[in-house]
Amino acid sequence: MKSIIKKAAVTAGVGAAALVFATPASATPFPAATWTVTPASPSPLPVKGINTGNVVLTAGSIQLTCTAATATGTIASTTGNPGQLGTITTSTWGPTCTSPLGPVSVVHVGGWKLWGSTYDPAVGSGTTAGYLNTITANVTAGACKFTVIGKASGKYTNSTGALAVNSLAGELSVAASPAPVGCGAVITTATKPTFKGTYLVKVTNTTTIPKIVGS
Repeated sequence: MKSIIKKAAVTAGVGAAALVFATPASATPFPAATWTVTPASPSPLPVKGINTGNVVLTAGSIQLTCTAATATGTIASTTGNPGQLGTITTSTWGPTCTSPLGPVSVVHVGGWKLWGSTYDPAVGSGTTAGYLNTITANVTAGACKFTVIGKASGKYTNSTGALAVNSLAGELSVAASPAPVGCGAVITTATKPTFKGTYLVKVTNTTTIPKIVGS
């Protein structure tokens, strides 16, 4: 009996040890306080993202779809939570953007700040979750003109360089000043747009994928 109990205890101990060593050091994202960007030079690091798949702005029942889009700006190491990782200084939309209201044009306004909130080292060689804020974009869809303001949640994955922006309901809104023009009841200041798009980011004029590591 003692031999059986001893063997069972040894087996249980080995199983528990295997479980401990098989579990990743960080199984869930954590709020990072230090953010390290590589390449470290130059700093800030110039980057450019090019869409993969369509980018879509949904305003009420209307979808505005662009088959091509870019975003350029800079990123740099920083501290804090959330930590400001960079700024998107310009973005382009098109040349082919469509909607049920007619052809679409989007004009980027100001600097859109990129922030990191949590970091998960176990996903995609490191994944940063955060958001863009101070977003302002002047949108024209056919005769309808309106301005989108606010923030948009997103994630950046080191292994692919994919910045996936997927705004949550209520993060973006339609500005009251300037108020929508020519949109009727389709798009008003009560409209809460959402935006979804993925950009593959590289250091400007290179094939290098930048990395962001939180600690």
